[in-house]
Amino acid sequence: MSSLPMTSWPSGRRSQVAERADVSEFVLLREMGCTREEFIRWLPGATRNERLRIDADRAAVRTGEGITEISFVQGAPRTIGLISIPVLNVTFRFLKVGIEARREFLAYFDLYTKRGGG
Repeated sequence: MSSLPMTSWPSGRRSQVAERADVSEFVLLREMGCTREEFIRWLPGATRNERLRIDADRAAVRTGEGITEISFVQGAPRTIGLISIPVLNVTFRFLKVGIEARREFLAYFDLYTKRGGG
């Protein structure tokens, strides 16, 4: 991997570099509780139906003036007692995407993919 500035800790907490507007490449790593198939099904809506290019375990979408590359790999499920929760390791790589466009993209993506129980 290239020597990119760290933009988030493994816990998901953002580092101070994440707030810099002059970062031309921003990488965010996440674990999501879903399967690869669910994630692919959600992608069009989560990206506001922008034109997507999906190849195997990667997707690319225009975000503002730049491109967001999303890669995803199925991880080992989390098991709590008799419950098994799928884990998908997702990497968002924002290329020449301004801080406001990035924030807007992630806010909508998070809202769209949020699941609640009840």
